Amino acid sequence: MTANPPIFATLGCRLNAYETEAMKELAAKAGLQDAVVVNTCAVTAEAVRKARQEIRKLRRENPKAKIIVTGCAAQTEPATFSSMDEVDVVVGNTEKMQAETWNAMGPDFIGQTERVQVDDIMSVTETAGHLIDGFGTRSRAYVQVQNGCDHRCTFCIIPYGRGNSRSVPAGVVVDQIKRLVDKGYNEVVLTGVDLTSWGADLPALPRLGDLVMRILKLIPDLPRLRISSIDSIEADDALMEAIATEPRLMPHLHLSLQHGDDLILKRMARRHLRDDAIKFCEDAKKLRPDMTFGADIIAGFPTETDAHFENSLKLVSDCDLTWLHVFPYSKREGTPAAKIPSQVNGNVIKARAAQLRAAGDSQVQRHLTAQVGRTHHILMENPNMGRTEQFTEVHFDTAQTEGSLITTTILGLNGTQLIA
Repeated sequence: MTANPPIFATLGCRLNAYETEAMKELAAKAGLQDAVVVNTCAVTAEAVRKARQEIRKLRRENPKAKIIVTGCAAQTEPATFSSMDEVDVVVGNTEKMQAETWNAMGPDFIGQTERVQVDDIMSVTETAGHLIDGFGTRSRAYVQVQNGCDHRCTFCIIPYGRGNSRSVPAGVVVDQIKRLVDKGYNEVVLTGVDLTSWGADLPALPRLGDLVMRILKLIPDLPRLRISSIDSIEADDALMEAIATEPRLMPHLHLSLQHGDDLILKRMARRHLRDDAIKFCEDAKKLRPDMTFGADIIAGFPTETDAHFENSLKLVSDCDLTWLHVFPYSKREGTPAAKIPSQVNGNVIKARAAQLRAAGDSQVQRHLTAQVGRTHHILMENPNMGRTEQFTEVHFDTAQTEGSLITTTILGLNGTQLIA
């Protein structure tokens, strides 16, 4: 019987997708065959439910394959997945990035590997040593510079899936980006779980801004550097200097804001207040007028009243947010917020999330309309679609070269895309 290469299914964040690419390399070197690897997300209870649903679907589609479940949900709830009849092996977030885990499975791992391989993530002190040269499109590559989180927001399970914050040394990051530029990548995105905590565990305690400035200084041939997501309260002076002085640092920041009301922010155990978020956005816009912001916002956190919610809704315009990721709050067992007695009604949560999304849609249309007639440098993701410096999609009727940088004037808009 012919053996089949492993199938990989990724749920959740960009970092998970990055790690799936690394697992593909590790599994290929180990000769893994006839297996399905599911890289799960644990950010909400809904994410775990979707993971279980995906596993059952994959079992139906691949009845003879071995199913390996890994990722954040496997790390935080190993028993949930090991109790599923469909699952053969559960692998933790640390173990999934280790060659020995995959080597032990080999081409035929029946009886040769433990069913549950999940150790204490909090004991991990190093980032995964397995870096990949190129992931995403042929135009844009993602580089993991940090993993884990030292903060304990009351709604969040992720530190228990990712462990405490660990940083990749700057020299290692620079060397990897040099290799990516040599391969022809025109844009590199720095990724992590809590990116602005980068450096806190390294000698001399460098900050994220120091890393950004070092990359841009030592790799002059890198056309575009992008930051995936930051906690604005941790933005350091060097990062603000880079925003002001480095045109190769793209003018788009995704902010972990979560809410717009001070009392709710305190109950979330966030480290910023509403005015901090507004001031950061104002300061960044002064330094870089073409800066755009995305943000994570949670609707319906326990105890959220109509007045609290209105402050979140107003934050969209007060911070001039463009790209919103709206999360309807769902109780996550194992987090302090799940124990708060004043949970918001589910229908109210849905309605508030819809209002936030509508506000975000309005902001997107404002942004798109303002781009018509302007000149942008577009990075082509495929022959007919590229993205501006602010990560806005641009459609081309005439095919362009994938991975190329095109300078063009915006002619109009169609839905959520610009036309050039």
